[in-house]
Amino acid sequence: MNDHEIASLSLSEVAACIAEGRLTSREVTRVCLDRIVTLGRDHQSVVRCEPDAALAAAVRADEEYAAGRMRGPLHGVPLAHKDMFYRQGEISACGSRILAEHRPDHTAHALERLDAAGALDIARLNMTEFATGAPVFGHNPITGTPRNPWNTEHGTGGSSSGPASAVAARLVVGALASDTGGSIRVPASCCGVVGIMPTYGRVSRHGAMPLSASWDHVGAVTRTVTDSALMLSIIAGHDPRDPTSETAPVPDYLEGIETGVTGTRVAVSKDYFYDHVDAEIERHLDASLETLRAAGADIVSVQMPQSLDQVLEMHRIVFQFEAAQHHRTWMSNRPDDYTAWTRLRLSPGLDISTERYAAALEQRERLRSEFLAAVFDSADMLHAPVVPIPVPTIADSDPDTCPDYLELSAHVSHCTRPINAFHLPALSLPAGLDHNGVPVGFQLIGRPDEEASLFRTGRAFELESGWDALSPPL
Repeated sequence: MNDHEIASLSLSEVAACIAEGRLTSREVTRVCLDRIVTLGRDHQSVVRCEPDAALAAAVRADEEYAAGRMRGPLHGVPLAHKDMFYRQGEISACGSRILAEHRPDHTAHALERLDAAGALDIARLNMTEFATGAPVFGHNPITGTPRNPWNTEHGTGGSSSGPASAVAARLVVGALASDTGGSIRVPASCCGVVGIMPTYGRVSRHGAMPLSASWDHVGAVTRTVTDSALMLSIIAGHDPRDPTSETAPVPDYLEGIETGVTGTRVAVSKDYFYDHVDAEIERHLDASLETLRAAGADIVSVQMPQSLDQVLEMHRIVFQFEAAQHHRTWMSNRPDDYTAWTRLRLSPGLDISTERYAAALEQRERLRSEFLAAVFDSADMLHAPVVPIPVPTIADSDPDTCPDYLELSAHVSHCTRPINAFHLPALSLPAGLDHNGVPVGFQLIGRPDEEASLFRTGRAFELESGWDALSPPL
């Protein structure tokens, strides 16, 4: 294969080629590193990479393969990850000045699982400062603002900006990411890739930078639904070091993924979730529903409970209270090392009382029960927008110059934050291109621990739409 053909392979295809001896890990890793050095720098999606160490790891993987030792299903496959997943002794800066030299004393559970599966860890990817701040389109004045490979004048979404940009640009075939209010789904939607936010607790958060303990989810960004299912099969599982980690066995998410969606009930609600949807985006969303219908799904209408309007304020209170506890010392001792927008996001949490925080968590249980009944009494999953507007340019969405930035930020997270608050799984899928050639996406939201159904439905959509065969004009 030539370099272009190798770069066009998905994670599953790369893993199969290496396992079958059709490619070596060194060949694939060299192609990824060449693209990281060029496109990664141009797009500002990569913050750290050591090519010599990456190639040495690939050579070791090839030597193991030659000796008949395969470490797992991702043996020799090069990946890169959001710069908030700790590896012992290596810098994890989390998009910040404060942790610019931070070398943790432990390794993230998700990285341990990928290591055991044989994957290579070849680079760290950009992100918004501490995975927060107001910049929902990926702006980071500290590490640089990643560019959207489909149209480099436009943003990537945040906070997992680097993973979405890097995977879309074919720098690597997959990346770990995190989602506290939309930080996997928003950039996946903006960059035309697949993002999985699993059920809360399905993937351990041990060794991942904490932001809001009640809302943080660890997931992945990949090019295809099959890749997403494969990644989750590897990183999911109980970890006693994370008190929220689920103990239920991890299913084989690839089993039955090609069986189709005949009879699957997909709900759509055009009240809350369509409050801020642009007409162009709505046309793509409607077309995606017709594609699901053509694939065999039953589309059903549901109505959201009026109480859903309360969830964003509840999410904000819990998020800001918990994030402020983590940042309290730094905000006191090093306030000028934060950007103004991150201080603006975090500082109100210092004034939220424990009583108000506890009341918000109690309110969550009622809101969650009402939402689950509204959707899942009559459907198997919910179809909803991710980003309700066309992705703006980087210049037009700069928080320092955009006069309506706070309103813009609230609109972008309107459809994603409730799903974090209700601890549900969600799969973000590409649904087309807007008038600027920038992707549009939607999310499928499932019952707790029903990721397999989301993957099966997402795969059926992918096959019917043919989106997985498209790539940005690199």
